[in-house]
Amino acid sequence: MQVHLCGVRGSAPAPGIEFIQYGGHTSCLALIDDRAPKASSSPHLILDAGDGLQMAAKLLNGGPFSGTILLSHLHWDHTLGLPFFAAADRVDAHVRVLLPEQENGDDAASVLSGMMRPPYFPVGPTGLRGEWQFGTVAPGEWEVEGFTVLAREIPHKGGRTMGYRVSDGRSTLTYMPDHNPTALGPGEDGFGEYHPAAIELAQDADVLVHDAQLFPPELAAEGDFGHAVADYAVELGKRADCRAVVLFHHRHTRTDEALDGLARRFRDTSPKVSVATEGSVLRI
Repeated sequence: MQVHLCGVRGSAPAPGIEFIQYGGHTSCLALIDDRAPKASSSPHLILDAGDGLQMAAKLLNGGPFSGTILLSHLHWDHTLGLPFFAAADRVDAHVRVLLPEQENGDDAASVLSGMMRPPYFPVGPTGLRGEWQFGTVAPGEWEVEGFTVLAREIPHKGGRTMGYRVSDGRSTLTYMPDHNPTALGPGEDGFGEYHPAAIELAQDADVLVHDAQLFPPELAAEGDFGHAVADYAVELGKRADCRAVVLFHHRHTRTDEALDGLARRFRDTSPKVSVATEGSVLRI
């Protein structure tokens, strides 16, 4: 499995010279099944649609997107890229968008039209070119685009949020970009509960891509905003016997210098810890 990190920021894009090294686009991962023939080696499953989705279009070499976009939740930094995905907004594209089942029962297209409609945006989700389908997912396991996906609800402020475990039968990626474990209590180390859903999703994963928006000194003031500290992600990786942890969803004001410091802090940690960098590729 190849995992292309097309956007690694959280909350808002981060343009500017202080953010060049790690990148400024918001959450988006493009997955390629490297068992496929080279001629068709392009992403068919995309996790989240932040403005990093624009970068995913480059992986298609000018061709149309045919596949599924799986949203963890509906905050702007995970949906902003949908109408700007050039490989999908074209007549020969075939796109399925899946988002968490809503507690009020609203269908997926109606939910997305809440943010994509006049006067906020000129085009609604059903107004994009190509063949688009919209659906919802509940906690459980299913097959999508040749991958097995396990979904579990995880705590995050402001709407139902899923974490995903994605496997191609040989390797496993766990994706929890927004996770607020302190919502379930402080836990034994003060960073939040290592609760059953998080452990199940992460258990024995080859790579855990996890929310690391906060640093420990920020937790007291900002813990209620819906995110985790980097230390929680690393400890979760240890407890779940992950082979590697990728710290993700960087605060939009977090400079390259600060993220370099984060990388140094966990340089000698087991499992291996890295700081998500836009444009990098995880081969697992």
